[in-house]
Amino acid sequence: MKIKRFAQTVSLASLAVFMATANADATAISYSTNGAGTEFVSSGTDTLVSNNNPNSTLVFTPNVVSNSGVPSGLDLGDFELTCLGCTTSATTDYNPFVFDLVVTDTTDGATGEFIGTSSGGTVSSNSDTIVIYWTTSTPGSLQLGPGTVNAITGNFESTIFDKLTNSTVLGAPNSGTPAGDTTVQGQIIASTPEPATLALFGSGLLAIGFYGRKKLVRK
Repeated sequence: MKIKRFAQTVSLASLAVFMATANADATAISYSTNGAGTEFVSSGTDTLVSNNNPNSTLVFTPNVVSNSGVPSGLDLGDFELTCLGCTTSATTDYNPFVFDLVVTDTTDGATGEFIGTSSGGTVSSNSDTIVIYWTTSTPGSLQLGPGTVNAITGNFESTIFDKLTNSTVLGAPNSGTPAGDTTVQGQIIASTPEPATLALFGSGLLAIGFYGRKKLVRK
């Protein structure tokens, strides 16, 4: 009887693991970066103007709404650098700035913030030296979640928004598609075991269950 109960328990556990695997693989998270607080801190808007050329701007276009699988890549929005009147020799300058990038996880009901800091730089028609370095409210951290880790509001549950790299190098005004565009990239992952790991564990439990049942049949 003990062997039979053990086999039944293992089989049920195997089924639960396989169901968890399917759910983990099918998870989708809805998120956006156009919430309140996504802005250049100095201007309180999505636009930064060169300090010596009013026709040169750096504009952030947020990701309004996206549905992402887990795990997958993230599009956190785009910076577009323009420089009217610039040539390869005629340049303009940008002062140091801070940019707050608020991520809203509408699926879990949470918000968090990546903080971008730049020392500014010089821009021409085909080059620029502007680099944005990222962190969170926890210095050196590049992740929002899981749970309340680096959350402004709410709880990210098992979801993690990962910036991947700590810097974004802006493209020159005449490079990219559209010209001057640079996408802020990241990834979305989960704090639960990867589906492949769950599947392997489930297969082992299932095999034990079948083995136990086979012994019962022989007896």
